[in-house]
Amino acid sequence: MNTGSDEPGEMAVATDGAKVGEDETGRTAGEQGLGSRAPEFVKARRALHVSWQVGVFVVGLAVVVAGIIMLPLPGPGWVVIFGGMAIWATEFVWAQLVLRWTKRKVTEAAQRALDPEVRRRNIILTVTGLVIVAAVVGVYLWKFGLVMPWKIEDQ
Repeated sequence: MNTGSDEPGEMAVATDGAKVGEDETGRTAGEQGLGSRAPEFVKARRALHVSWQVGVFVVGLAVVVAGIIMLPLPGPGWVVIFGGMAIWATEFVWAQLVLRWTKRKVTEAAQRALDPEVRRRNIILTVTGLVIVAAVVGVYLWKFGLVMPWKIEDQ
């Protein structure tokens, strides 16, 4: 078995073509198979299973819509949207694939953010921005003093 890999971040490949850490279905440890996770007695009856899927879809849709409403309003909009996607993923393969893709992209972004060069650049940009804001506030206070930029009449 060839378990070595020349490229960093590349998964090693066994001699049979499967990636190391994957089973014969292409899943890595911790990943469940695609498809419905409904109880067996629900899957056994077609009408009950379709009703179950409609219910899961409606509940997931309500959660996703609530998340979309929370995007401009106070609340954890993206978290709620991904919660609705997770509800859909209990029944629908397309939602499971979207969640797997999203998880992979978030993991890649987190790894990039931990890179020392990227962290150094982000710190430099943050400090530069804070210095610019402090300079603008300082110039405003020097020129106008501690006066609000709008007139408030005493009533």
